[in-house]
Amino acid sequence: MGSSDTSTARGRDDDSQLENRVDLEVDGVAMVRLLGPQDRLLLTIEKQYPLVEVAVRGNRITLSGDADQVHSARVLVDELVHMVREGVDLGPVEVTSSARIIESKSGSPAELLSQSILTSRGRSIRPKTLGQKEYVDAIDTNTIVFGIGPAGTGKTYLAMAKAVQALQRKEVERIVLSRPAIEAGERLGFLPGSLTDKIDPYLRPLYDALNEMMDPELVPKLLAAGTVEVAPLAYMRGRTLNNAFVVLDEAQNTTPEQMKMFLTRLGFGSKMVITGDVTQVDLPAGASGLQLVTSILDEIDEIHFARLTSADVVRHSLVGQIVDAYTEYDARKQLEKFERDDRRMRKTTP
Repeated sequence: MGSSDTSTARGRDDDSQLENRVDLEVDGVAMVRLLGPQDRLLLTIEKQYPLVEVAVRGNRITLSGDADQVHSARVLVDELVHMVREGVDLGPVEVTSSARIIESKSGSPAELLSQSILTSRGRSIRPKTLGQKEYVDAIDTNTIVFGIGPAGTGKTYLAMAKAVQALQRKEVERIVLSRPAIEAGERLGFLPGSLTDKIDPYLRPLYDALNEMMDPELVPKLLAAGTVEVAPLAYMRGRTLNNAFVVLDEAQNTTPEQMKMFLTRLGFGSKMVITGDVTQVDLPAGASGLQLVTSILDEIDEIHFARLTSADVVRHSLVGQIVDAYTEYDARKQLEKFERDDRRMRKTTP
């Protein structure tokens, strides 16, 4: 990106000297994509750096204000322009994620967030946050990966994208997608239709994601041929899955026995990704297999636990705040329970 800089600070001997005013020139097409509809992305930049005033006139962006924040904002704009030129469709998530990467000095956002996993219907599927990038890299380098995090962090979507990518590259011969149907003992029997009809609501999110990532006309053929299989977790018992990319979704709703059963299905040439949110366990009673497995397998090579947080939420910005609020609430309730139990023990201790 070509740029001409004007500084109200005295002198400017090198690029490391901070400025409190910077003028940046951006070509017209990149400028339109950088600002976003109704200047939405520009407003996001201003929100990231509240002590910086951002002014746009023609092809020029002027940043002025606090010297430290002006410097950071300039780096952010440079990175965003580079991402635009690499074909990244910018949104508020990319802006905030890029700002966090710059702040943490984890590398170049343009390099970290421009990696495309798949291109579907003219839209690229790629990691949008540093946590997601580390998660995707872990899938490349490990045999079994656990993606643990709250709703909206893309843990299942990215796992399925990696599965489709592996199939397209002929790294595996088939994809197996599974979910536990935790209410099978009680409610499925009351639903109309065959067993397939009854379990379909539990598996529908996986079908929907498949249709987004692949040609919708091709998906039924792959399902019929067994190249792609979508099945409840109960169907995994007794099988060995060779040369397959296997994804288990909603793993927080597995029992410890089911988790062990699933993991031991691993065959030669296969890869597994297990996703779930340990704060949303729907099991009627007993421990979650996902909660337990983190303390059993955490030191085994080729098994990686990727922990995503509210900072990796790529849905509406309110989702991240909702996740944080519930996390604080749960922590507060656990503390209150601990204090109640402690007081009860003190009363009963002679």
